Amino acid sequence: MDWNNFILENEVPIRLGFFFGILLLVALWEILTPRRLLSQPKILRWSHNLGLTFLNSLLLRLLFPAAAVGVAVFAGQQGWGLFNYYHLPLALSAIVSVILLDGIIYLQHVMVHAIPLLWRLHRVHHADLDFDVTTGARFHPLEIIFSMLIKFAAILLLGPPVLAVVIFEILLNATSMFNHGNLRLPVKVDRVLRLFVVTPDMHRVHHSIEDDETNSNFGFNLPWWDRLFGTYKAQPDAGHEGMTIGIDRFRDPTKVERLPGMLLLPFSGNSTGYTINRRNWNKRPKA
Repeated sequence: MDWNNFILENEVPIRLGFFFGILLLVALWEILTPRRLLSQPKILRWSHNLGLTFLNSLLLRLLFPAAAVGVAVFAGQQGWGLFNYYHLPLALSAIVSVILLDGIIYLQHVMVHAIPLLWRLHRVHHADLDFDVTTGARFHPLEIIFSMLIKFAAILLLGPPVLAVVIFEILLNATSMFNHGNLRLPVKVDRVLRLFVVTPDMHRVHHSIEDDETNSNFGFNLPWWDRLFGTYKAQPDAGHEGMTIGIDRFRDPTKVERLPGMLLLPFSGNSTGYTINRRNWNKRPKA
């Protein structure tokens, strides 16, 4: 069987199957063991957050029909990228590729917190007043396009196997929904699990209203990058039940929890409030 052709022909149903399956699983888990009480009506947030997700999916399909998998196939045909120059066993090259791609996504995440223009886009993700599975898929379309271009460049540089790109895309989607889940895990389970994957309690710190906490725990999938680069914070200062989610100056639900407001948010206010490159961090900064 030609795995590249099989993956290309079935990539969309494979990814959609995993997306909806994991979305449903985490959503049911949130109902059974919620970590926090939500401050906004779930049906309102879900309809607008998922509406933004579907808009992004349509936009990407129109702009980049072949998506990341198509770029991986192209890189392989041209012999471009590290793993097309140095041939390793498929399993080894796939594992190393997934790890390296995840490291690049970590660096990209740090970058959108460091550059004011990019923070304008990324704060759509952070402006959600609650934190649940749909937050993990809530991004501004311009950030989604930027992220895809970064991913294309990484694939052309690395030349990963097509299988690795599919696994990475599925993992990134799955772990993003899991670690944004409003899930209560036993403390001992969380302590062990966060050694291998970013957990909801670990990533929730990143969505704190406090800027020093927002600028920590950048990992989406693997938790090692934050420890390696000194951006790890174990727990929020106010505790998970007491912490405030969101951005200080964007607290109006009619704007930050509605699709039109999300699309316009990058063009509102200034862009320096939470960026990493400020000389001083203050509690409750201006956005």
